Amino acid sequence: VVLISVFVPLAFFAGSTGNIYRQFSVVMVASIGFSAFMALSLTPALCATLLKPVEAGHHHEKRGFFGWFNRGFSRTAKGYEGLVSRLLRRSGRYMIVYLAIIAAVALVYTRIPTAFLPQEDQGNILVNVQLPPGATQERTLSAMEQVEKFMLKQPEVESIVGVLGFSFSGQGQNAGIAFVTLKDWHEREGEQHAASALAGRAFGALSQVRDAFIYPLSPPPIPELGTGSGFSFRLQDRSGAGHDALVNARNQLLGMAMKSPVLTGIRPDGLEDAPQLQIEIDREKAQALGVGFDAINGALSTALGSSYVNDFPSRGRMQRVVVQADAPGRMQPEDLLRINATNTQGQPVPLSAFASTKWVKGAQQTVRYNGYPAMRISGEPAPGYSSGAALAEMEKLAAQLPSGFGFEWTGTSREEKLAGSQAMILYGFAILAVFLCLAALYESWSIPMSVILVVPLGVLGVLLATMLRAYSNDVYFQVGLITIIGLSAKNAILIIEFAKDLQAQGKGVIEAALTAAHLRFRPIVMTSLAFGLGVVPLAIAAGAGSASQRAIGTGVIGGMITGTALAVFFVPLFFVVVRSLFKGSKRQQELNKKHAEAAGIQEESRHD
Repeated sequence: VVLISVFVPLAFFAGSTGNIYRQFSVVMVASIGFSAFMALSLTPALCATLLKPVEAGHHHEKRGFFGWFNRGFSRTAKGYEGLVSRLLRRSGRYMIVYLAIIAAVALVYTRIPTAFLPQEDQGNILVNVQLPPGATQERTLSAMEQVEKFMLKQPEVESIVGVLGFSFSGQGQNAGIAFVTLKDWHEREGEQHAASALAGRAFGALSQVRDAFIYPLSPPPIPELGTGSGFSFRLQDRSGAGHDALVNARNQLLGMAMKSPVLTGIRPDGLEDAPQLQIEIDREKAQALGVGFDAINGALSTALGSSYVNDFPSRGRMQRVVVQADAPGRMQPEDLLRINATNTQGQPVPLSAFASTKWVKGAQQTVRYNGYPAMRISGEPAPGYSSGAALAEMEKLAAQLPSGFGFEWTGTSREEKLAGSQAMILYGFAILAVFLCLAALYESWSIPMSVILVVPLGVLGVLLATMLRAYSNDVYFQVGLITIIGLSAKNAILIIEFAKDLQAQGKGVIEAALTAAHLRFRPIVMTSLAFGLGVVPLAIAAGAGSASQRAIGTGVIGGMITGTALAVFFVPLFFVVVRSLFKGSKRQQELNKKHAEAAGIQEESRHD
C-alpha cells in the first residue's frame, strides 16, 4: 500500500512531464497491486505445497554453497546486532551524523545538473542546410551533394534523403534539409558510433563548406516538442523597438553566446534579411494620371504572378486562360517600370510615369511568439555541461540586453523549466502520501515519523550514483527518486512494525528496536538484493532507448545500496528517538498492546 501511495500523486501532474509521470504511475500501481494480490493469495498455497515439514527439534543443515552462505550470513547478523546495540546507546551522536547526511543530500542535489530528458539515439539524424540570402538553387544543390557524399562514406549511415527548398529555418531556394537513416544499433555498438557522435563528426567536417551553414543535429526526445536536440530560445521585442533593433539585439546576444564556454552550436533559426526591390509610387502623379492603387496592384500581381481571365472550349473540355508576364520581361528592375496599369479612362499608363525602384534589405519571414515580434535562437550545451546549465547561461546573457527585450523558452526547453519547478512539489506529495498512509496504518502521528526519517538515506545513494555517472536531474531521475522513497519506507516498515508490537508487549523501547532489527535483518537484505539485481539490466542497457533505462536504473541501484546499508542501522535508532520523544497517550498504548496480541509477535530464539 505504501509503494502504491508513492506513485499515485504522479498521475495528477499536467503537461508533457505529467504524461510521462502518468505512464509510470499507472504501470507501477497496477504491477504492485497485482504482485500484492498474488503474494497474499498464491504464495501461501505454494509454500504449503513446496516446502517440506521439519520435525520438532530438528533443523535442515544446508551444505555446499547454501550452507556456507547461511553460516556467513548468521555471523554477519550477529555482528550487525552488536553494532546496532552500540549505536542505540549513543543515539545523540549518531543523530548528528544523520543531520550531516541530510546536509550532504541538500548539497549534492544542488550540484547535479538539470535536464528534461536524456538524449536518445533514435537511429537517425537531421542535417539542416542554409545558404546566404539570394543564393540560387544550384548552389543549394551543390551543398546538399557535399552533405550526401560525406554521409554515405560514414560506416554508421544506411541511407540519406535530401530535400531542397525547405528546412527548419524556413522555405526558399537557399534552404535544404537531409534525413539520414543509420544502421541498426547492434551494427554500430559503442559511443563512438552513436548518432550524437556522428552528428559531431559531421559538423566538424561540413563546417569546411564555405558556401553554406550546415548543422547536423539529433531529433528531439519527444518529436512534437521542437525540431532537434538542444534548446529553443525566443528573443522578444516587448517595447515595439522595431525589426532592426530586434535584429541588433539578436546579433548582440549571439555574439555573447558564442564566447561562452557553456554553449556551443549557437545559431539563429530562420531566414535572414535579404535584398528586396521596393517600388516607390508618387501618389500625386498617379492620381493626376488617373491610376488607382487597385490597378497598380492588379498589374504587378498579374505580371509577377498570374491572373485568371476566363475559360474557352478545346477538344470537348473547358480550358482556363491564365495571364502572366513572360520570364525574360520581368527579370530586371527596369522591366517592372515598363508594366502598364490601366487608368480610369481605360488607357495603359507605364509605371515609370509615376513610380521608381530601389533595393532595400528586408525580412523574408516574420515571427511572433505570444503576441510579440520575436527571433528564434537555438543551441546546445558545450561538452561537460548540462542543458540546465545552458538555459541558465542564456538567461544570464539575455539579461544584459537593452531594456525592452524579453525572452521565453519553447519546446523541450520550456518543458524542462516546468519539470524543474514541479520537482519539489512532486517529492513533497510523495512523502506526504507515505506519511498519511502510515498514519492510517498505525493510527499514530509519531510512528510514521520514524519511517519518513529514512528517506534521505536512500536519496543520498540516488544522488551519488547519478553524479558518479555524470547524469542529470531529469524526469527519469525524478521517477527513480520517487521509487526509492517508497522502497526506503518499505524497508523501514519491516523493522518498525515489529518493534512497535514488541514494545506494546511490554519490552523496553531499546530492547524492542534491537529485537526487531535482529528479526528483520535478513528479509530486508534479501529483498533489497533481489530488487537491486533486477534493476542491473537497466543500469547497463545499450541500444534503442538505453539512455532512459540507464538514467532510471543508475539512480535506483544507488538508492537501494545506501537505503539498505544505512537504513538497517538508522531505522532502530529512529524508532528509539521518536518513541522516546512521543510516548503516546494511555489509550494509544492500550491500542498498540491489542494490536501486538493480535499479531502474536514473539522474539526469535537465539542459537549460539
